[in-house]
Amino acid sequence: MEKFDYKTALKNIPHKPGIYQFWDTERELIYIGKAKDLRNRVTSYFNKDTNVNAKTRVLVSKIRDISFTIVDTEVDAWLLENSLIKKHQPRYNVMLKDDKTYPWIIIKNERFPRIFWTRRIVKDGSKYLGPYASVSMMHAILGLIKETYPLRTCNLALTKQNIDAGKFRVCLEYQLGNCKGPCQDYQTEDDYNNSIEEIKDILNGRIGAVLREMKTEMDNAITNMNYELAHRLKRKFELLENYQSKSTVVNSSITDIDVFSIASEEKIAFVNYLKVMNGTIIQTQTIELKKRLDESDEELLTLAITEFRGRYNSDSKEIIVPFNIDLDGSNVKFTVPKLGEKHKLLDLSQKNVQFFKKERIDQYEKLNPEIRIDRLLTQMMKDLRMNQLPRHIECFDNSNFQGKYPVSAIVVFRDGKPSKKDYRHFNVKTVVGPDDFATMEEAVLRRYRRVLDEDTGLPQLIVIDGGKGQLSSAVKSLKLLGIDKQVTIIGIAKRLEEIYYPGDQYPMYLDKKTETLKVIQHLRDEAHRFGITFHRKKRDKGTLATELELIEGIGKTTAEKLLKYFKSVKKIREANTETLQEVVNGKQAKAIVAYFAGE
Repeated sequence: MEKFDYKTALKNIPHKPGIYQFWDTERELIYIGKAKDLRNRVTSYFNKDTNVNAKTRVLVSKIRDISFTIVDTEVDAWLLENSLIKKHQPRYNVMLKDDKTYPWIIIKNERFPRIFWTRRIVKDGSKYLGPYASVSMMHAILGLIKETYPLRTCNLALTKQNIDAGKFRVCLEYQLGNCKGPCQDYQTEDDYNNSIEEIKDILNGRIGAVLREMKTEMDNAITNMNYELAHRLKRKFELLENYQSKSTVVNSSITDIDVFSIASEEKIAFVNYLKVMNGTIIQTQTIELKKRLDESDEELLTLAITEFRGRYNSDSKEIIVPFNIDLDGSNVKFTVPKLGEKHKLLDLSQKNVQFFKKERIDQYEKLNPEIRIDRLLTQMMKDLRMNQLPRHIECFDNSNFQGKYPVSAIVVFRDGKPSKKDYRHFNVKTVVGPDDFATMEEAVLRRYRRVLDEDTGLPQLIVIDGGKGQLSSAVKSLKLLGIDKQVTIIGIAKRLEEIYYPGDQYPMYLDKKTETLKVIQHLRDEAHRFGITFHRKKRDKGTLATELELIEGIGKTTAEKLLKYFKSVKKIREANTETLQEVVNGKQAKAIVAYFAGE
């Protein structure tokens, strides 16, 4: 393949804001980007010291031509980039996943305008409000409007000439009180349009102004003793006030702002948008962005802001974001709130995006369980500072009873789940007394000496149930076997769930909610359960054998033979001399019968 002479191409690119386009050998547009400084940004793609992302390297290898467009400000570049990406959808650009056609509320461009919802936008002069990501929310608003304002639902051509000519007759909707009969001139156009203006205010979040005006009209009606009108206005007032109380989430002094938050994963990101007018959230939506390169959260959020503001025709002068966005030439104020009502809004947006992310990832993982495994193992690798995925994990735990019956247990997890067929336990052979460190040293040494001898494969991660002492003992055995550099080994202490690494003075604390800690806790608890079960069996057997040794002529070996044959002391107690002689001699059988007879 012909090599691209990027150095010559870079010389023609100016130090100006604008957008750049990468083309491949087939003259196909493969990437569009924006930059505050075109020369510096495009040059960075060909800098081998900084270009470490594998996907970016693939992109650069396909570039055969570069074109660019200069604009006045970075904001102009921002807007142009967004429109070109939507038009051309280059292979390596972030993909906005939004396959729905969201509904809008339309105020029809006609005399006595109808109000209804639609998914199609027609450029006929009608007013479109939305789109509404929540269909139920949209229907709730339309229901409120229908209950509060009697409007026509027919599609008659209500021109002045037609009405004056008496072409129409009122329908059932008029009889039910759902329409005031403009078709027969029972309602004036001014009165109808006053209702439409109030509805526009409600849909734009300016309910407070509508309520104040309605309160004035209600007071005037009472003063004029028009109690029927006052009653109707009072009912409308209560409906709108109830709607406002459900939709107001912040101080009404927050008049017109946009709120954005982002939650990012390795291959996808999610962005939530809230539109706030007069303390009321009037629009909300979350979208998914599929990453193509190693895009930063700032790049993704900037792209989503452009998309949302264009989609909702927002011209708010203030945008609340979770981190600073550097956008020169913008007349928009970016705010990163730390306290107060604006911080509550940002927190609400972040809760929404986190919920959406969890819900969407859960859907993906139900359809493709391997996605969850890869995500979990990747997260564990990052959290535990490993250089390989922990597909095979082993965890050790020790048990003893007042220094007696020491045992060690090992449990095995594969791909984040217990592999019970691989569980093992050890009777401690070389340790005398309650020495937990020496017990751990023996268990680890025996385990991995056998693994090496049988070549069954080392785990990527070893978890030791205990703090620095137990961890040091385990590491000592790994060093003896020469494998201490081949695996990651950590210790987990019970008190504060702190994680210890060999040689580190201070422990690491994982977030209590992280999946990595939950898997480690599951390992530790499973090892403890498996070890305790084995330990109890051994201890019970040892305790029973000790009781039988109290009988004259019965030693440890004979006691164990009796228990192995009869299974329990109860059956030994119930056995007669002849039955006992199947295991012991006649003298021992008589001694056992006499012992239990004299209890």
